[in-house]
Amino acid sequence: MKSRITRMTAALLAAVLSLGLLVGCKPKKELTRYTTIFYDVFDTVTQVIAYCESEEEFNTQMQALHQDLIAYNQLYDIYNDYDGVVNVKTINENAGKAPVQVDDRILSMLELAQQMYELTGGKINIAMGSVLGIWHDYREAAEQNASETDNTLPTQEELEAAAQHCDINDLVIDEEAKTVYLSDPEMSLDVGSVGKGYAVEMVCRAAEARGLTSALVSVGGNLRAIGTKPDGSQWTGGVENPWNASEVYTNTNSIFGSPINMSDLALVTSGDYQRYFVVDGKRYHHIIDPDTLWPAAYYNGVTVLCPDSGMADCLTTALFCMPLEEGQKLVESLDGVEAMWCTPDKQATTSSGWDSHLKK
Repeated sequence: MKSRITRMTAALLAAVLSLGLLVGCKPKKELTRYTTIFYDVFDTVTQVIAYCESEEEFNTQMQALHQDLIAYNQLYDIYNDYDGVVNVKTINENAGKAPVQVDDRILSMLELAQQMYELTGGKINIAMGSVLGIWHDYREAAEQNASETDNTLPTQEELEAAAQHCDINDLVIDEEAKTVYLSDPEMSLDVGSVGKGYAVEMVCRAAEARGLTSALVSVGGNLRAIGTKPDGSQWTGGVENPWNASEVYTNTNSIFGSPINMSDLALVTSGDYQRYFVVDGKRYHHIIDPDTLWPAAYYNGVTVLCPDSGMADCLTTALFCMPLEEGQKLVESLDGVEAMWCTPDKQATTSSGWDSHLKK
């Protein structure tokens, strides 16, 4: 996970602030609006806005939610070690050596990823760590270069050699023993397409279980709404214009189309303007098509709206790697899922139920 705030994060966080996303509990008394920001989880900015009966109630809820996010961040990390924590990095380091006993929160996330692999025909594949690691290294090197002319690309041979170690069937999960084993010693997991979204979903469910009946959580732009506003109306979320993305939010460049009504829904976007580097004037972004092993070329942005943040996170990546008709067919087959595809010709296509969520 990169140790910097992405452009997408900054723009979407600003969008949240500018839209005035107010959240709250169903009023028992007069409710007060509170907000907090964390900077130490998933290498991005987290904002939570809530209406609660007291500052003490809000602080108690936020302390628990923050600790939950920290725990998920450590468990899903593939780059760093933490004292007393067995995480995805630990699994990767033991590839081909021995099964690793892991926390239930890792098991359930990996099981969702396996399900989404099957659902999307392999378009989301957390076993692609060997390939994604190559692209990560080239992007990191580009960031250190003084000039774009020094940036380079991996070779097809290099990528294809790494792709020999991306078979998700080599991910062996023993639910009874609570172990994970990578049977290919050259294989590694990269859970960037599912980890953050799944974590957001789980921390929001835990907060609800603790009594938080209304909130809006933004983790690097992954939005998840709990309940409704105090007056019963829905929150509104925005989609950044992928053809006019900016590090600074304005009404003209960062909100595309009408604001989206949200209640107990997640809104997640993947775009080619988030993490990328440039070689010979061409942008090479971070969403890699499993079929070509190169950045997917179908869209500039894909947004998914559905009740589950983990599923939404997976679907944005998978849909980004599918032709439009194939993606539309998948979305229409899923209950409660809507999507918007933004293509390089500056056209936006939405699923059949998308307009029903637009703020009138």
